[in-house]
Amino acid sequence: MSPVVRSSSRFALAAFLAVFATEAALAQPVHMATGFKVGEVTHHSAIVWTRLTKNPERNWEGRRVPDTPREAYRDEFTPPTIDVADREGAVPAAPGQVRVVYGTREDLSDAKSTEWVKLTERLGDHDSIHQFRLTGLDPGTKYHLKVEARSIDGGDVTASLTGSFGTPAKADQWQDVKFGVITGQFYWHLDDPRGYHIYPAMQKQGLNFLVPTGDSVYLDSSSPRARTVDLARFHWHRIHSLPRLVEFHRHVPGYWEVDDHDTWTNDCWPTKVDTWMNPLTFADGFAVFREQVPMGNLTYRTVRWGKGLQVWMVEGRLYRSPNDMEDGPEKSIWGGKQREWLMRSILDSDAEFRVLVSPTPIVGPDRGEKNDNHANEGFAWEGNLFRDWTKQKNLKNFYVCNGDRHWQYMSIDPKSGLREFCSGPASDEHASGAPDEHDPETQPFLRVEGGFLSVEVTRANGVPTIAFIHRDVHGEPVHEFRQQAGQ
Repeated sequence: MSPVVRSSSRFALAAFLAVFATEAALAQPVHMATGFKVGEVTHHSAIVWTRLTKNPERNWEGRRVPDTPREAYRDEFTPPTIDVADREGAVPAAPGQVRVVYGTREDLSDAKSTEWVKLTERLGDHDSIHQFRLTGLDPGTKYHLKVEARSIDGGDVTASLTGSFGTPAKADQWQDVKFGVITGQFYWHLDDPRGYHIYPAMQKQGLNFLVPTGDSVYLDSSSPRARTVDLARFHWHRIHSLPRLVEFHRHVPGYWEVDDHDTWTNDCWPTKVDTWMNPLTFADGFAVFREQVPMGNLTYRTVRWGKGLQVWMVEGRLYRSPNDMEDGPEKSIWGGKQREWLMRSILDSDAEFRVLVSPTPIVGPDRGEKNDNHANEGFAWEGNLFRDWTKQKNLKNFYVCNGDRHWQYMSIDPKSGLREFCSGPASDEHASGAPDEHDPETQPFLRVEGGFLSVEVTRANGVPTIAFIHRDVHGEPVHEFRQQAGQ
């Protein structure tokens, strides 16, 4: 045989083996180790977030790199020597097909189904994630769903997960509502290897929905530092593949807010320069956040849950002025457009109770060295504007819930009377700080421990009532404030 023929044969064999390997990989069963999440539930719609994975569980036995003190960080970027897939908590993506089956009957005998969606080319562009928008839903209705996955070439289903969620009732109908507020999921401060204690505790509460107020992951300070998109995604996979979180999100929808650590870096804004996070940029980190949670198009929005409750979720990073800018009318956390929308829509609401959920404090007080929120001097102009506005408009039954701070509290603004309730961090180990001085008149409740906040709107004996209950990491109440409509 001539050399040319032998060379051609080798190329043909190599091509055949490459095609065979590709087809074999595509025929592999796929899984959903990061579960699914339901978000942005409205009267008629919801988003179902799905992700296809190579393995049925996270990498429990991978390389576990110890946490690195922030002062040890360096600006110079050195590519990681450990592959993401080899790290403890890694959940590699996989090509495949996915669909959602949903209906109002638990056995799904009345179910509708989405089309199968193929997730194949350039997995790195979308992390094998697809977000289904379900429309045409009925208000005040419980829905059951099943998410199914199969290989890219079709065939039998190789993984499925079931769950449920409820839609809010119309604004003219009463609905008892209970929701949770959390913050501060620092991975190295996990209080259980299966996931934070707060998740089974919250699940026992029977929440209608959850508002994670930000810092869902710590890209900058929970090793490994996320200096690449792959590592930023790894932070999300590592947290959201924990069994307790997978189980919780199957049954409780959410409205996610973004803050600094899960966008990019501490106290960040879009034009900030932080060379110790290079080459990852603010835009990169924010895009990964939007990819990893079911959020929709707007990062600030409001939702009505029946006659008794309307909730606002606001955006505190994307439109923010630089923190080191001189304070005044031009400096803002929300940006003019969002602030105008917020104040106008609050006034337009006829809900019995109105609750603003903010990623960061509006009332405080905060620690003296902080300068990143409406309770600090750095944004005092906008903070005073909003707090004073609530008094000028004589807002009744309007409250603020917030995250970000590593302690639980209830505060009352001395000038406006606005009440603020902070959820506290996800674990006791992550609790720290608190204001330099404690005034029990303006802050009747202060607890430097972890936990979550539950908010309950009920109509016991015909009287609309709201309750803000601070709970420890196991769900036990540690403080409660209760108020009836019109008081």
